[in-house]
Amino acid sequence: MSAHIYFLGIGGTLMGSLAQLARERGYRVSGSDRALYPPMSEQLAAADITLYEGFDPSQLDPAPDLVVVGNAGLPRGHPGIEHVLDIGLPYMSGAEWLGREILPGRWVLAVAGTHGKTTTASMLTWILEQAGLEPGYLIGGVPKNFERSARLGATPFFVVEADEYDTSYFDRRSKFVHYRPRTLLINNLEFDHADIFPDLAAIQTQFHQLMRTVPGGGLVIAPADSEGVNEMLDQGCWTPIERVGQRQLRRRPHDRDSGVYWHADEIEHDQSAFDVWQNDRRIGRIKWSLQGEHNIQNALGALAAARHAGVPPEIALEALASFEGVRRRMDVIADVRGTIVYDDFAHHPTAIRATLQGLRRRVGNEEIIAVVEPRTHTMSLGTLRHELTTCCAAADQVFWFRGENIKWDLHEVVQHCVVPAQQFDSIDRLVDTLARLPDKRRHILIMSNGSFGGIYSKLPARLREYRQRPEQD
Repeated sequence: MSAHIYFLGIGGTLMGSLAQLARERGYRVSGSDRALYPPMSEQLAAADITLYEGFDPSQLDPAPDLVVVGNAGLPRGHPGIEHVLDIGLPYMSGAEWLGREILPGRWVLAVAGTHGKTTTASMLTWILEQAGLEPGYLIGGVPKNFERSARLGATPFFVVEADEYDTSYFDRRSKFVHYRPRTLLINNLEFDHADIFPDLAAIQTQFHQLMRTVPGGGLVIAPADSEGVNEMLDQGCWTPIERVGQRQLRRRPHDRDSGVYWHADEIEHDQSAFDVWQNDRRIGRIKWSLQGEHNIQNALGALAAARHAGVPPEIALEALASFEGVRRRMDVIADVRGTIVYDDFAHHPTAIRATLQGLRRRVGNEEIIAVVEPRTHTMSLGTLRHELTTCCAAADQVFWFRGENIKWDLHEVVQHCVVPAQQFDSIDRLVDTLARLPDKRRHILIMSNGSFGGIYSKLPARLREYRQRPEQD
């Protein structure tokens, strides 16, 4: 009989993906979480994995061969943690299990950074797939070009979304120190995760620990214009660096810079296309469905990483033309008589700004309403509250939702916001206000990294209800 692995916290994107890899590897797999919901619950059920909502000691009888412990909501004092410790079961973190069980002997291509990891890792995986390399991958989201968020693959290449969040209650290092990549792509580096990092320097320390694991014969791909990344590289780099940027930039050189620079020129008459350059050589043109300068930057990094794995840029460009994106990245969830509703995962001020700017460039002068739930640990602590007043500048107005986790006065953001703003404490009142807006061409962009009180189903339903009435109340 095959060994049995139990995943404590199986519903998260990392843990659920690891569970699928374990099942594909031939293990018997079970696991529990406080709540299980699509799309991860559907993927796990399809993989014939036994799932439990809530923890009960009977789930570990008979005892599994290993317990893999997640980091989300699993501190000391959690009944599952205490039971595993009390009866002496073998355990390790999810990131450590991946590093020990799946990645040894693989060519690991890791995508790290504050923003864009999921999208860029999905782009890179799709390029390798279209080039016939059949890569393994683990992505912290659901790429639309694939049926699931993780697989073992058929070749040595393995793409992993490399998260800087801490590993577990017993391992406070960032998850990515367990991955040991040969190709490391760093999108950007800003302050985030205020619940575990006191400042940007602490995050840079963790990124530099990752840098120490990249071999001299590998490759680091880094943005040309990120001071956060450059300051981290100045702490020591032993691997050649290729640079990416929107356009040719003057940058502070590093002694490991290879002299290879990837940049893009957008096509003035076609916002869905851009030319790609490697130094002074035009590689070709991408025409795709994505929007925003941030996604162009993501694409340049994916092109550079794929080239390091042996994919000619011309093939990579063709693959990106058919890249469909990632779920919860500007997904259109409703179009009701000219009111278009989008779901987006943006939750950091920089990501909110980039997403709104991309939408503004696409829709011109049409009305944009930003609906934002600042629910992450960083946002709930108010660490970046001052940046929230300007990050929605590309919208016509912004509706802020104050959830129970907010520990500061969100009203000060409303008062100082650079566009008209309102605060809501009730999902139903927020939905009703949006649904009652006069009929006109309008884009409602919902931004949150959570379930947002069910707004994604409530708002489309309420819009249809009001639009079907002969007269609005």
